[in-house]
Amino acid sequence: MPDARIRYPTPRVAQIRQREFVQRGKYSGAMIRRSRMTATASLLLVCGAGLLFVNCSGGQDETSPERVQHDDAVVTTSTGSDQPVPEEYQAGEERFNALCARCHGVVGRGTDVGPPLVHKIYEPSHHADVTFWRAVTQGVRAHHWSFGPMPKISEATSDDVAAIIPYVRWLQREAGIR
Repeated sequence: MPDARIRYPTPRVAQIRQREFVQRGKYSGAMIRRSRMTATASLLLVCGAGLLFVNCSGGQDETSPERVQHDDAVVTTSTGSDQPVPEEYQAGEERFNALCARCHGVVGRGTDVGPPLVHKIYEPSHHADVTFWRAVTQGVRAHHWSFGPMPKISEATSDDVAAIIPYVRWLQREAGIR
């Protein structure tokens, strides 16, 4: 009884078979060139995506966030101004100051060890609320700034995060980030 398993050729066997087909005239030279061009284009696409990823995650060009000063993230309202934090965000402010401010600064302005959360990079259309949840509960690798990875915040409860995110979004709206 023949073996019912499907056997896939090794790359070397496939190369030999391809050469045999060409010699017999079953493949045209144009088909071979087209497949080589497709492979080359795919390789270039992957390399280009890799370079884009490297540039976005660690580049030092003029527009990268590493060169953006924290002063760009200053909130002109909230703490320190004549407009108080609305009552619905006060619990979030308290939890933010207890859990986040040591790295992200008062009112999310950033510090020497953490980025400003009140910055256009963290606008809701680029970093959804679930991104903040994930960063707090799982940690996150550095990808916009040169501060290094953010560890998970094990002392933060889901209630804390649920209060902090609306507070941060309020700070962003007050700074004109929509």
